[in-house]
Amino acid sequence: MTTKLKKARSFIVMIVSYARSDKYFEGVYHQQNMINAYAEHKGLIVDQEFIDQTSQNKMLEERPEAIAFLRPLKESTVLVYDIWAFSSHIDDLVQMMTCQLKNGNTLHFVNPSVIINRNSDVLLVLGLIDQLRQTLAQDAKKSIGRPKGSRSSSKFDQYHDAIIDNLKTGKNVSEMARIFGVSRSSLKDYIESRELKEIARNGLKMTIIDNGEAKVLNTIKCPEAAE
Repeated sequence: MTTKLKKARSFIVMIVSYARSDKYFEGVYHQQNMINAYAEHKGLIVDQEFIDQTSQNKMLEERPEAIAFLRPLKESTVLVYDIWAFSSHIDDLVQMMTCQLKNGNTLHFVNPSVIINRNSDVLLVLGLIDQLRQTLAQDAKKSIGRPKGSRSSSKFDQYHDAIIDNLKTGKNVSEMARIFGVSRSSLKDYIESRELKEIARNGLKMTIIDNGEAKVLNTIKCPEAAE
């Protein structure tokens, strides 16, 4: 067997989802729920889910689990909530995107409803990266915590799916607080902030953004000369 064949057989073809914990953006459970809703809408069956629990401040070289998960994928479909989940370090992000596209993978970014592959317009790829650059630049100027509208992680995240299941069966907050051994008031706040009653009642509805690619391109900002 040639070396080339050995390398080819080391790759894996599948549909995977990738979520990354980051206190400045949407939590892992929110990412997973939206990815699952998106996959259902697109008729995709996810073969494997991966949650990268590495600190958001770590560089790619310090994230061996993520590398081990993503590197073997070839001609695969990778579902990601948004581009920042790969990395908030632009140089790492460029490397990750380049390698994924080099291996023939198709990347679905759920939040902007954009699909990227090696045949995509390079301006679209750069537009996604520029969106993140703008977000990071704005946050640096404001010097405030997480971006407006995002949700930090919570100790109740571990009960997220169980809470929804219990709500579907009609259990109230007091009953669930006893089951989980937690504060009723804190649990109530968590359920309300995550709109879990609505999710349990109606299911998570994925809204596909129309003209997602056009909207990404329209956000690109070119530098202006100082006055």
